Amino acid sequence: MKDASRRTRGYHPEDRAVSPLPSVLFAASECAPFAKSGGLGDVVGALPIALRERGHDVRVVLPRYGFIDTRGMRRHEAPLGVPLGASEAWCAVYETTLPGSDVPLYLIEHDALFARPYLYDPVGGWSHDNFARFTCLSRASLQLCKYLGFIPDVVHVHDWPTALVPVLLNTVEASGPLAATATVLTVHNLAYQPHFAAAELDLAGVGWGVFQEQGLADQGAINPLKGGLWHATMLTTVSPRYADEVRTPAMGAGLDHVLRYRGADLVGILNGIDERVWDPRADPHLPARFDAADLSGKTVCKRALQDDLGLAPEPLTPIVGIIARLAEQKGIDLVLACLDRLLALDLQLAVLGAGDPALERELLAAAATYPGRVGVRIGFDERVAHRIEAGADMFLMPSRFEPCGLNQMYSQRYGTLPIVHAVGGLDDTVEDFDPARGTGTGFKFHPATADTVLAAVDRACEVWSERPLVWRAMQRRAMTTPFGWDRAAERYDEVYRWALERRRWW
Repeated sequence: MKDASRRTRGYHPEDRAVSPLPSVLFAASECAPFAKSGGLGDVVGALPIALRERGHDVRVVLPRYGFIDTRGMRRHEAPLGVPLGASEAWCAVYETTLPGSDVPLYLIEHDALFARPYLYDPVGGWSHDNFARFTCLSRASLQLCKYLGFIPDVVHVHDWPTALVPVLLNTVEASGPLAATATVLTVHNLAYQPHFAAAELDLAGVGWGVFQEQGLADQGAINPLKGGLWHATMLTTVSPRYADEVRTPAMGAGLDHVLRYRGADLVGILNGIDERVWDPRADPHLPARFDAADLSGKTVCKRALQDDLGLAPEPLTPIVGIIARLAEQKGIDLVLACLDRLLALDLQLAVLGAGDPALERELLAAAATYPGRVGVRIGFDERVAHRIEAGADMFLMPSRFEPCGLNQMYSQRYGTLPIVHAVGGLDDTVEDFDPARGTGTGFKFHPATADTVLAAVDRACEVWSERPLVWRAMQRRAMTTPFGWDRAAERYDEVYRWALERRRWW
């Protein structure tokens, strides 16, 4: 059976010339620095700028959440009508640009749906109308194109909140001006799959024909991500390794069969990082700057970090840094399970994170039990995050799964060698230490257990204390590894072209 993304709907390739550089609309629920809860926001805030630097006409659409300040933005005079069920949602459109660029950003304002102090769900609760909210965003993204007279070659959507866009393009927009527009769906984290009551489907206006197993239906409920995976022209994940993992029952979160079927259209592209923000040579958060040629400033940063988190001022004791959302995925429970044995290695722990209240309590208890050895800051603080990356000697990421991960790349930029579970983007971005050749940029372990975490940290501490010249060479190797967005933008350019070929051929 041909998937829905490949139907011609009466379109012929000669009807529209292929752009030398495909124009792209990013439709997303997050975009740093305006609204962010994780890596999705970082990607949407950075990748369009890298694409624009390559010459693409790229634009971004985002909800205007209640916490986004629109002062100084242009408000379009005419309202935007968005079909939603049997009625229309009338929205205001604000326009600005992504910071430091000329990439247009459009904010969709509808107070009843978006003017809230959170992105998805309130703390400790859930939003009963999330299907309506993000259906509105998906439909508004396409209505906006017609409103602006901007008919993109590709709409690039991200995770479940905008995964309805490919379904809409294959149904309600099948014969309109957007009929030839291709879609690319990026999976940032397959684990996030909200399900909604089937009765809500009429809000989307896509018709009940798509409520099937090769579509939106998932055990009797609506699964927008599943529908997007079936309907999008091309699929990407945020690292090559994760593209392989999601096709397995162990890592496919119940959708591995869909991703195996769509395997020929699935590409893993490693995320980049903003090397201007994460640069030890110019980081404004640091008490001293440094680079790969001169690491003396890192010693100053280490002492400052010890002061910040109440750690003993011991320059010859290695600091292991952790910055994480405190959740089962991140494996912080594994660190706590071997904490006594870890501290027996004569190291210090510097932890920044928030999330599961039980894990927060355990970390605070550990800091109280081991004063001067364990420093914990609950919450998220940008300044402290940069100072941990710069001041720590090692950075621990024991994630059970990690589609891409960013901190292991930040750490390498700062000469803080990562210790990671060899999964997803962690495996793709860290070169394991080779004791025979003395090469590598970090230390890997597998599987993720308390014992393997302990063994990997022990291995790193041994190299740190017994082979300082090798450690310094590893630091320099890590700090000069390129992690910017240039290569990712080049790969996405290829994927956009493939998407257009598929859309137009079929």
